[in-house]
Amino acid sequence: MYNKQKIIFLMGPTTSNKTKFAIKLTQIFPIDIISVDSGSIYKELNIGTAKPTLKELCLAPHSLINIKNITEYYSAQSFRQDALYEINKSLSNNRIPVLVGGTMFYYHALINGLSPLPERNLHIRKKILKKNNFYFKGNLHKELLFIDPISAKRIHPNDLQRIIRALEVYFISGKKISDLIKDHKYKFPYHVLQFICFPQDKYILHRKIEYRLRKMLSSGFQEEVENLLKNNNFNINNPGMKCLGYREMCDYILNKISYQKMFNKILLSTKKLAKNQITWLKKDKNSFWLNSEKKNSINFIIKNIDIFLNKK
Repeated sequence: MYNKQKIIFLMGPTTSNKTKFAIKLTQIFPIDIISVDSGSIYKELNIGTAKPTLKELCLAPHSLINIKNITEYYSAQSFRQDALYEINKSLSNNRIPVLVGGTMFYYHALINGLSPLPERNLHIRKKILKKNNFYFKGNLHKELLFIDPISAKRIHPNDLQRIIRALEVYFISGKKISDLIKDHKYKFPYHVLQFICFPQDKYILHRKIEYRLRKMLSSGFQEEVENLLKNNNFNINNPGMKCLGYREMCDYILNKISYQKMFNKILLSTKKLAKNQITWLKKDKNSFWLNSEKKNSINFIIKNIDIFLNKK
């Protein structure tokens, strides 16, 4: 019997052996793995999202994988609700929920909660998008800077989705999204043991990223996207197509860019993602950091989980 208020996080940048460690833990502890990955939720996206293989999923089933079609929108709030449900289900069965993945904003939403923001409004969004079509792309960010400078400074000018959401919230509620977030108070109801898996040598991390990309390409990433393009319901603006690498591969298949340019763009974007993940994780003062390339790292994780579970 385990303390029903204890859960575990395995966090880290891309290619940091999180899935490998989680599968090993299933052989030692009665754990349930909950995926924290914004790409793995989509049924149609497999190779490009580095989703666990069928063999790995048979060895260690993951919840919150393959739960949406690429046409379906999935928010951090959706993840939070689904993750809390899976955590409670696992704990009620006297098992240990282990959340594994690298989508940092999902962890943030889960631990800190999200403000009670208004629902998406397609009518308002169409007005915002129509304005975006008639004016220069950067004008939407300038408008947000005028309305809500705090949010505008947090959101990159090219992050159209978050810019539109911030404007949408303001036009619906008359309140700045930064004020709504600031006024929000929430206490996470569980004790969490957090591990950050990280190949501490940046050059090793970059080599692993490039190796994974080459492996994806040799494993049929292009064919995966070609099959998506043949689907009558497919649209380049589907929510799932925001996943890293898919637009670039589409552009290559449609002869908009060369193979080398596609490769370089995906590689650079993945390195930027890893850098952003690490920057986010460095703010965390409550985690065990471990070198994911060391053989004894899994023993360190096991030892500390055992202490955590048996501590009153």
